[in-house]
Amino acid sequence: MSEKSIHQLFDLNGKVALVTGAAMGIGRAIADRLSEAGASVMITDINLEAAQKTAKELKALGRKVGVLQADASQVASADQAVKATLEEFGGLDILVNNAGIFPFSSMLLTGEALWDKVLDTNLKGLFFFTQAAAKVMVDKGKSGKIVNIASIDALHPTGNLVHYDASKGGVVMATKSMALELGPHQICVNAIAPGGIDTPGASNSSATMTQAAGLKPEQLKAMGEAFIQRIPLRRQGVPDDIARAALFLASSAADYITGETLVVDGGYLLS
Repeated sequence: MSEKSIHQLFDLNGKVALVTGAAMGIGRAIADRLSEAGASVMITDINLEAAQKTAKELKALGRKVGVLQADASQVASADQAVKATLEEFGGLDILVNNAGIFPFSSMLLTGEALWDKVLDTNLKGLFFFTQAAAKVMVDKGKSGKIVNIASIDALHPTGNLVHYDASKGGVVMATKSMALELGPHQICVNAIAPGGIDTPGASNSSATMTQAAGLKPEQLKAMGEAFIQRIPLRRQGVPDDIARAALFLASSAADYITGETLVVDGGYLLS
């Protein structure tokens, strides 16, 4: 007989989670799923107004959530966010490093400021949020789950995103390194590599790229259709596709998985 039922494996009641970049898109979907499973969730985002709106909507569903403005590119924000989570919920069991940016830019035109902004947000911030959370988990002698949002661009470049691709490649290796060190403390560290996901951020980036390239609406539509035809499942992903994977990795169902990167791309990399 199994030790735990399916319900028990995915039950997060009594757990506390911190999700970065959780106001919209993938981060919001993850906060939704984790809180639905019973976790108390601290929603952090640089956009405080949007984060407060998300928190209000989840509270209306009876969820236990808190909200905090935090800039993932700032090291000080990591300690502040962890401290605020402990003060509000009394613990920290799950960290989801979701905050990230992906401004399109040609390699030949990418300057130092843009390079630093992307790496600071996507990689440096992820490390220091993980460090701050792991210190709490280790000090309290408790197990923990850390989920990093990487990208299929960590495994295959798409073009005009060398800064982003480098940051996400770093996320994959940082995940392995941190999993190795934190394993003896029963802290699992894993990553998710999303493919093309329909989010507000992706739409804004596509619009910016389209404008910069001087593309017409019909050309953008054709590009989108061609992209979907490369996906074996023939659809673009939605935020909840990633949230379900995050819930799995944050749950007891994934207690013997660490250092892995789960690709969630509808099979795109196969093509």
